[in-house]
Amino acid sequence: MDFRPLGRTDLKVSSLCLGTMTWGEQNNQVEAFAQIDQAKAAGINFIDTAEMYPVPPRPETYATTEQYIGNYFKMRGGRTNWIVATKIAGPGNGITHIRDGQPKFNRTQIRAALDDSLRRLQTDWIDLYQLHWPERSTNFFGQLGYRYQEDDFTPLEETLAALDDEVRAGRIRHIGLSNETPWGLMKYLQLAEARGWPRAVSIQNPYNLLNRSFEVGLAEIGIREQCGLLAYSPLAFGMLSGKYENDARPANARLTLFQRFARYNNPQAKAACSRYIKVARDHGLDPAQMALAYVTAQPFVTSNIIGATTREQLESNINSTELKLSSEVLSAIEAIHTEHPNPAP
Repeated sequence: MDFRPLGRTDLKVSSLCLGTMTWGEQNNQVEAFAQIDQAKAAGINFIDTAEMYPVPPRPETYATTEQYIGNYFKMRGGRTNWIVATKIAGPGNGITHIRDGQPKFNRTQIRAALDDSLRRLQTDWIDLYQLHWPERSTNFFGQLGYRYQEDDFTPLEETLAALDDEVRAGRIRHIGLSNETPWGLMKYLQLAEARGWPRAVSIQNPYNLLNRSFEVGLAEIGIREQCGLLAYSPLAFGMLSGKYENDARPANARLTLFQRFARYNNPQAKAACSRYIKVARDHGLDPAQMALAYVTAQPFVTSNIIGATTREQLESNINSTELKLSSEVLSAIEAIHTEHPNPAP
């Protein structure tokens, strides 16, 4: 397993991060524990969760994922062996059951959300505390065509000052952003440097063969500012694995169970996906491993967040670290990207 610096910190995180958003919905606690053990055995030291997990978010399952992880630490120990990342939810996006349906990144709510995450995770500190998506109205979760509108969001200064208090108290080691824009990332970095507040060490945004929009604007910032990408949805909700080819819907698969997830299966994405899968198979590669290897190899990526519902899937995902893509495969990937640029942003 490769290890990479987390921003400008002294922490080294594994190039693969264990994603957990299915735990509590598609995976029970026994399966979650088995995945943690399996990831640890493979050398992974980085685990990512969020207060709103599992996904899809429902009041009945709210925060179950963090509870599973906390129970693991209580029963198995080893908290210091893991770099734990979690997130505070923002407003909108159907979140009506978190903090009276009005989540914000103000001082009061950051303290309350952090209190709850620490309690559920059964730990005294969070290694990486992330803002799950912007509180302000902007482009994220596949939204294209920015439309400015007046909105009442918490000043970024208040958010950073509140996070600074928690860092100074030792309850947070570092902070990160998620689903952010180039303006948002640079503004947070600018304010942090000007005021001596915590500097974002990472940005967790989508990145996969069907959505390389991070490369436009954010990749340069990530490299030059040493604020690398924690890439989520590297398999585009499993589309790039090939299991949904020809409109197949395997039993218990995410897109079979939850039809609301249509971000990566529009006609343009399906066409591009079929071509990527063919490239993999023409070169004797597993399509999922090819897609993961591409993401992990990018110079702006700090860690690639892999998720799985079975141990077999997790093993295959982990084994993608052994794959180095040939120049022929990379050329074929770029040719497809030229013809089908970002079909599922």
